[in-house]
Amino acid sequence: MTRKLVTVTAGLSNPSSTRLLADRLTGAAEEALADRGEKVEVRIVELRELAHDIMNAMTTQVPTGDLPGVLADIAEADGIIAVTPVFNASYSGLFKSFFDVVEPGVLDGKPVLAAATGGSPRHSLVLEHALRPMFSYTRSVVVPTGVYAASEDWGAGESGGRELAERITRAARQLAMLATENAPAAADPYEEPTPFADLMSGLGR
Repeated sequence: MTRKLVTVTAGLSNPSSTRLLADRLTGAAEEALADRGEKVEVRIVELRELAHDIMNAMTTQVPTGDLPGVLADIAEADGIIAVTPVFNASYSGLFKSFFDVVEPGVLDGKPVLAAATGGSPRHSLVLEHALRPMFSYTRSVVVPTGVYAASEDWGAGESGGRELAERITRAARQLAMLATENAPAAADPYEEPTPFADLMSGLGR
């Protein structure tokens, strides 16, 4: 079976540390899914390329341009990796606006790996204070391990790089587990019971 993975990255520059983290998380998730015997289809979404379409959808309620295709992929995804830069101790406005135009219910039960980048380690709490509550509100299943990368994590010392790599690997494995075990719940046999009259008629046969 082919699992669909969508990575949403809200970096504003090119290149950006946000995209770099998104790429590493995506690669680790692909590897983790392959270890579970799954084929993977990946789409990486650069929100800065959709900024005008997102704002139009916010004001008109009508997705245009490339946005409808992206929203369709989000709806069909088995797992989502969502990465934002930190602005004013929270997620970016573009990041939040994108998920605001996702139809209610689309993310219900969908596995999400939340990640962020910032200049200082002290902003790592954005994962618990902003990202996790936002995705919990959409009833997503947020993987236990969030990944935050500060500037010093990018090649500044062996321990920092190793710790980031370990968090990426652990989070990717958790996402892969949820994505492969996120099967629809079995139907409730009592939700549409057989009418009593039909049951009685069957006894006379």
